[in-house]
Amino acid sequence: MSNFKFTLLLSFCSFFVLGQETSLVILGTAQDAGSPQIACQKSCCKSLWESGKKEGVVSLGLIDSMNQTHFLFEATPDITQQLQSLKTEVGTTSHLGGVFLTHAHMGHYSGLMFLGKEALGGDHIPVYTLPRMANYLKNNGPWEQLVEEKNIVLFPLVGSIPMQATPQLKVTPLVVPHRDEYSETAGYQIEGPNKIALFIPDIDKWEKWKFSLIDRIYQVDYALIDATFFNGEELPNRDMSKIPHPFVIESMELLKKLPVAEKKKVYFIHFNHTNPLLKEDSEATKEVIKQGYNIARTGLKLVL
Repeated sequence: MSNFKFTLLLSFCSFFVLGQETSLVILGTAQDAGSPQIACQKSCCKSLWESGKKEGVVSLGLIDSMNQTHFLFEATPDITQQLQSLKTEVGTTSHLGGVFLTHAHMGHYSGLMFLGKEALGGDHIPVYTLPRMANYLKNNGPWEQLVEEKNIVLFPLVGSIPMQATPQLKVTPLVVPHRDEYSETAGYQIEGPNKIALFIPDIDKWEKWKFSLIDRIYQVDYALIDATFFNGEELPNRDMSKIPHPFVIESMELLKKLPVAEKKKVYFIHFNHTNPLLKEDSEATKEVIKQGYNIARTGLKLVL
C-alpha cells in the first residue's frame, strides 16, 4: 500500500473512531409525569398498567469516551434507572461530570433528591443551570440541603455563552420562553467534535422565541424539540392556553418547506401521556415519519 493510501485510510479510521467517542443517548421521552401517568385510566395508559411497561421522563446522556466522562441532561423522577442505563452504556471507568438542568418543573429537576444523603450521598456533583434556577435550588428546601451538604455544587450558566464541558464537548444554554414560575427555562446546544445537537424539551410557542427554529435547524445536525401534545384535542377538559406548547402539527406546519435533509434532523421528544406519538404503530406516528421527521425513542444514540 502506498504511503498516501495508508495516510488516507488512517485519517478515515481516526475520524470514525473519534466520531464514536462522543454521543448523546436518549434515556427517556415522556413529559414530566411519565407514561403511564398517575391515576390515568384512559386508553392511552390502560394497556401500560396491564403490561407493566412505562416510558421514562425526558432525559439525555452525553458521553465523552475519550475523556472518560459522561453527563446527564435533566434530573427526572426516573433518575435512578436512567443513571444506571447511562453507566451501563459508558462502563465503570467513566465518571459523572455533572447534570445540566433546563428548569424548575417537576420532571426536570426533582430527581436531584436522589443525590442527597437518603440515597446516593453525592460528593460535589456539578449541577449546571441558568442563574435563577441556581438561586431557587440554593434558597429553597429541600434542595438547599443538597448544596449545604455539598452533595451538589451549583455552576450558574449565562444564556448563549458556551461552556467547555470537556476538551471534546461544548454546551451552550439558550433561554426559551416557558411558564417560568420558579426559574427561567433553558434549552441547550450540545457540540461535539463533528456534530451539533439542539435540545429544547419545553417551550411555550416557537413564535415567542427570540431565535428562529428554522435557522437553528440549519445550524445543527440534530434538533430534539418539544412535542408535548400532538394537537389541541388531547385534553378536552383543560384550557390549553394555560399549558402552552407547540403542538406537533404546528411544528410540522412551521417546518414544512424545509428540504428533506433538514427535516431529517428533527426528533420530536417530551410526549404527554396522551400523545399518540408514544405508540410506534399509531397513525400519528406514521404521519410524522411520512412527513420526513423523526420521533425520539429511548435508547437511541446520536453520534457527535
